[in-house]
Amino acid sequence: MVLQRLAKCPYPFVWQALATNPHTPLEALQELSAARDSVWNDNKLLRLLADHPSANPVVLRAVLEAVAAKLDEGERPYAAVLALADRLELEVDEVRKLGTLRGASARLRHLLNLRLSVRI
Repeated sequence: MVLQRLAKCPYPFVWQALATNPHTPLEALQELSAARDSVWNDNKLLRLLADHPSANPVVLRAVLEAVAAKLDEGERPYAAVLALADRLELEVDEVRKLGTLRGASARLRHLLNLRLSVRI
């Protein structure tokens, strides 16, 4: 309950602490996928959420959508993209689509393809 309430606080360092805590409830993780502060903090939070050991497919898809929106805006949440590529809970094709968005560089596409090819 306390961790769920902390997800509503306005401080990105608290969000990041929650995203690294293995006891953070799934509802809080999903809520954090929509939290926004600054480019750097947002990208770090999305990567932490993508790496969270308890993140289920619902949370990971929320992170995937947030990462896709950032890429489409021209931002570069590359670490989150690569972390999502390692998650077996997501389909290869849904992660591969991230490489087609506006913010995806040639290097990101290459690294994404390498990570996804290991899963096939």
